[in-house]
Amino acid sequence: MCEALCEYLHMATNLSIDPDLLDKALEVSGEKTKKAAVTQALVEFIAKRERSRVKELFGQLEWDSEYDYKQDRSR
Repeated sequence: MCEALCEYLHMATNLSIDPDLLDKALEVSGEKTKKAAVTQALVEFIAKRERSRVKELFGQLEWDSEYDYKQDRSR
């Protein structure tokens, strides 16, 4: 049923998670379930790591100072 309603593939997983960490994650996330808190934590972890990879590119890319970005915008 989930396949019809959800775009994600789900995998049953058995994990041993520190109960104090899980309780804290529930508290700070505001989520109502452990599953939702863990899912949110994973989403945020992945986003943070991806942002750090982008930061590594700063100073390594060539910049065309004559490029007119306003000309390429479409409204």
